[in-house]
Amino acid sequence: MTAQILVVDDETDMTRLLQRTLEPELGCKVTMAFSGEMALDILDQTAFDLVVCDVKMPGMDGFELLDRIKAGYPDLTVVMLTAFGNIESAVKAIKAGAYDFIAKPFERDEIIFKIRKALERSLLLKENKRLLKDREADPHDLIGKSEPMQRVFDQIRMVAASDVTVLITGESGTGKDLTARSIHALSPRREEAFISVNCPTIPEFILESELFGYKKGAFTNATQDRDGLFQEADKGTIFLDEIGDIGPSIQTKLLRVLQEKEIKPLGDTKIRKVDVRIIASTNRNLKQKMADNEFRQDFFYRLNVLPIELPPLRDRIMDIPMIAEHLVAKHCKKMKKEPKTISEPVMDLLMKQPWPGNVRELENILVQGILYSKDDTLRLADIPIKDMDEGKKRSTDTSAMETLSYKTAKEKILKEFNHTYIGARLSMAGGNITRAAAMCEMDRQALQQIMKRYEIDPDKFR
Repeated sequence: MTAQILVVDDETDMTRLLQRTLEPELGCKVTMAFSGEMALDILDQTAFDLVVCDVKMPGMDGFELLDRIKAGYPDLTVVMLTAFGNIESAVKAIKAGAYDFIAKPFERDEIIFKIRKALERSLLLKENKRLLKDREADPHDLIGKSEPMQRVFDQIRMVAASDVTVLITGESGTGKDLTARSIHALSPRREEAFISVNCPTIPEFILESELFGYKKGAFTNATQDRDGLFQEADKGTIFLDEIGDIGPSIQTKLLRVLQEKEIKPLGDTKIRKVDVRIIASTNRNLKQKMADNEFRQDFFYRLNVLPIELPPLRDRIMDIPMIAEHLVAKHCKKMKKEPKTISEPVMDLLMKQPWPGNVRELENILVQGILYSKDDTLRLADIPIKDMDEGKKRSTDTSAMETLSYKTAKEKILKEFNHTYIGARLSMAGGNITRAAAMCEMDRQALQQIMKRYEIDPDKFR
């Protein structure tokens, strides 16, 4: 979604200059206001991610507008424009609640850098607020009665009572973020902040300053001290999502936090103590990344104190009806549509899918089905699953096995699955078992054992 910025300045040339500068560089949409009163009228009608406001304006000046924004839109990020060298105004703006200030006349690179940082912080805070709202409105998204999920629930209850680091692993879409928020909600820190950081979405050079903060002068355009997310999460929980994708430099600095419970902002000579519970997640095979020297062993063992592995949806098929009904009810309410039921053929089809995207994929399919449905029932015609014929074929194959014993039928299905799945990975890897194991996100030795059991010859795929 395109970021929305409101620029407020009584000088028309300045607002147009900012529009011409920011829109092509940041891919954002800039709306112009030429007075504080005009800005408030616009804010009443449109949601913005960021306001850039001049301090000195006739009528309502920038400080009064800032006060009005903070009163009416407390979560809206504001950056102030002030005359060059007017440090007193800059300090006053920060104390009044502005995120940052920019001195006029400004350098092009400086304003792009500062506005980008402000937007990133704004979008991050907005996402955290959304996640918190979702959790409060819908605390039971992590559901299931299957044995694998009951084990997960038991683990969540056990680790929530402690204060040690948790590493949540599992494929994309299995509910790692929901698990992290459940742990926080059941923990003694539940009344404190829960800060979620999607590590891969933030460039590494920015991630470090976002996590640990920085001192004035630490780098170009660092014009004042700034607290990091660890300080914002003090006494609470910080969730480092997809930590397997961060680089060695950040791993080293996070290791210090895990070991010593202290941080060092960029450019600072002082160490800051923080009281933060760390929860991390990944869909990567960290043991393979360690073998490839892409992930520090000491960092892994500090993270992996209390591991929770989330099962893929294909390993808890019996949970699909419960999950599907919950998601349909949830999204019908969100879309302000009448409640819908799921027809038996649709539920049968849902339970026959492999769901490589897990619950997230299932949710997307059901959302589309709700939109396509013309009455109070989800039917096959409403569900955008392309491989329905394959689903029917599997249903027929299953019927053909009704005469077999449970053990024989299960072994037959497992053999077919492993030959198809592992064969495809070996083919992609040119018969190389190590590369195929990495694609399967498992150890080479484990893959070899499966291949031996089901008589899969890697030479056939070279």
